[in-house]
Amino acid sequence: MTDSFEDYVTVAEVADRLNIHPESVRRLIRNKKLPARKFGNSWLVKRSTLEQFASHYDPRPGKKATLL
Repeated sequence: MTDSFEDYVTVAEVADRLNIHPESVRRLIRNKKLPARKFGNSWLVKRSTLEQFASHYDPRPGKKATLL
């Protein structure tokens, strides 16, 4: 099973979708709250994963969002 690049979004696109700063997206990835793949020097998040995460995400400080 191979995924095409159209199935993935960049950190900047994730930040736009979640309405947060790109560094906050990287923090979510580092803390394993948002699954991502490293490609070269960039993190990529699967679109379906992003939509599932976004449906439960609350960007307000102190709210703990996780996919799992």
